This record gives sequence, structure tokens and C-alpha cells, in this order.
Amino acid sequence: MKTYFYTYAGVVKALDGVNLDIRRNETLGLVGETGCGKSVTALSILRIVPSPPGRIVGGQILFEGEDLLKKTDEQMQKIRGDKIAMVFQDPMTFLNPVMRIGDQVAEPIILHQDLKDDYIQFKIEQLKQKMKKKRASRGGMDSLDKEIRKMKHRSLKQIPKNDLKKVGLRRAVEVLKLVRMPYPEDLVGNYPHELSGGMRQRAMIAMALSCKPAIFIADEATTALDVTIQAQILTLMNELKKEVGTTNIIITHDMGIVAETCDRAAVMYAGTVVELASVGDLFEKKLHPYTQGLFAAIPKLHGQEGRLETIPGMVPNLINPPTGCRFHPRCEHAMSICSKRRPEMIEERPDHFVACFLYGK
Repeated sequence: MKTYFYTYAGVVKALDGVNLDIRRNETLGLVGETGCGKSVTALSILRIVPSPPGRIVGGQILFEGEDLLKKTDEQMQKIRGDKIAMVFQDPMTFLNPVMRIGDQVAEPIILHQDLKDDYIQFKIEQLKQKMKKKRASRGGMDSLDKEIRKMKHRSLKQIPKNDLKKVGLRRAVEVLKLVRMPYPEDLVGNYPHELSGGMRQRAMIAMALSCKPAIFIADEATTALDVTIQAQILTLMNELKKEVGTTNIIITHDMGIVAETCDRAAVMYAGTVVELASVGDLFEKKLHPYTQGLFAAIPKLHGQEGRLETIPGMVPNLINPPTGCRFHPRCEHAMSICSKRRPEMIEERPDHFVACFLYGK
């Protein structure tokens, strides 16, 4: 997949040949330093790259056997929030400040879910309450049965909007309970500024999971939270993966999060994937020089004190990226071929892929 940004300074090749596969019911981590293309990868999957200046210029995004790049905007609207959902880094930026939390969680439910059965159940409860107050006779119960039969023949479009909203809010409360939101019946009436950071993030996760998507993307979803709340959110995402049955994509630069939550991890550098492996294999046997540099730069709790190791050089300008392997100007193992030709992703070990000329000889 290739995603470019057409700016006044030139064409920014943000993604230039990203090749990934995501397995059902796994958690895949996307890791790398700021600007490597992690978030653009997620935006490209959902086809919400800001345009202009962004544009997906090549490749395929295969989901359930179909190429998302060939879908119309109307078809993608039905997929976003329903089959593929995303949680962003700062919930205050993406939650509507003038809409109540309950309405925001209910919105994708009303848009994507068939609420007819919920509506019928809701109306039955209302009618039964009325019958109780009136101490209904046998004739009254017959009229209740007739009303239920009428409702069963109504389409969703015929359901009054006010009733649909009430049904959506009831479902929203259930979803907020799923993400362990305290007192969800009360909080549905609150605005985002009345919630803590952790509660806002739970509300965002509830919105994303409300339709039980096949793919759930979390883009730095815990970065702005303190360590305690971060641990709670990560535990929650793992639990929900089992309960809801989603496939998770976790975008992060924190290797600790990768170790705790992910099954496999893809290491990205300058708009390309340089290594892909199971988390255990990646931590045990790092193959690509860039991956080795990332791990070497992690502060260690034990051992000799001293300066942290760094990767020499600077992140390349993606308007004029280096020829061949994009990492070769910073790589201590660089060879002449590295500047001439881009390395292909090869399977160096079982289920461990790397794009580097040091391997596959």
C-alpha cells in the first residue's frame, strides 16, 4: 500500500510499499518512532486519510476477500464503525463536546445495528406498564397483542426517531457496562468535560466496540493516561478481545505495551515495514538493525549506569527519501547494495520476516 501527501514543498511518501497481514482474533502491534507511518497506516485502512493533501495512490486493502480501495464512499460509511472501528489518542479531540456521552455511544448503534427487536421489547414494556396502571381486562390484553403484531410488521424507517434514540441509549448503557464504566446509567447524561481522562477513553472504546467490529484499531490509545489507568485500559482491551471476538491493531511506540498486549508486532521505519514477527520471537531474536537499535535505546532497570544508546543520524525526509533501503544512511551494517536496491521482505525464520540484505543469502 502507498499513501502520499501532496504538499507545496513536494510529495511526502508517508507509506511507500507497506505490506501487512492481520490474522483473525490476534493483536498486532505497529511500532516505530514518531513519523514512521503507523497512524497513516490505520487511517488508510479506514480510508480517512485527510484529502487534500493525502491520497492512497496504490496497493490493495483486502478485508473479508474484498478490496476496500474499490468501495464507494457510501459503502465505506457502512464499514466504518461497524466492521472496522478505531480509537484515537486524545478522546477530548474526537468526542463531541456539546453531545452527551450516551448519545455519542448510541450514534453508531442506531446507524449500523438492527434495533427492531429492541424497539419491540421496549414498546412491550411500555404497554405493559400502561396496562398495569389501568388494571387491564382481557380485552385490554387482546389490544396489546394486536399492537405487538403491528410493531413486528413495521420497518426501521417507520420507527419514530425519539423511540429509536431511547432504544439506542439502552444499548449504549449495556456497552458502557461492557467497558467497565462506573454508573453507566447516570453517565450517559454527562458531557465529555465532566468525565476523567480514563472514563473518556472508555467511552471512546465503547463507541468503537458498540457494533462488535471485526477489526479494532487503537492509535496510541493510552499515551495521555497515567500508568494506573493505562494498565486498566490495556487489560480491558485484552478482555474485550476475548468477549467480543475482535482482531486488534495496537499502534504504539512503547515496547512494554507490545510485550503485554500483542501476539505479533510489525516494526515500521520511514513508511515501510522492516520486520514482522511474533512478540516472543521479536524480543528474543531481533534481526533488523533498526529493530536492534530501538531495543538498545530502551532504559534498563538493571546493569551499569551510563548514557542511553542512540541510533545515529536523523529520520529521513520523506519528500526525498534515501534510495534503496531507507535505513542505510544510519545503519552500521550498510553495504553498497543497500543504497542501490530496496530489500524485499523475506522469511528468515519460521513466521519471522525481515527486509534486510544481511539475510537470505
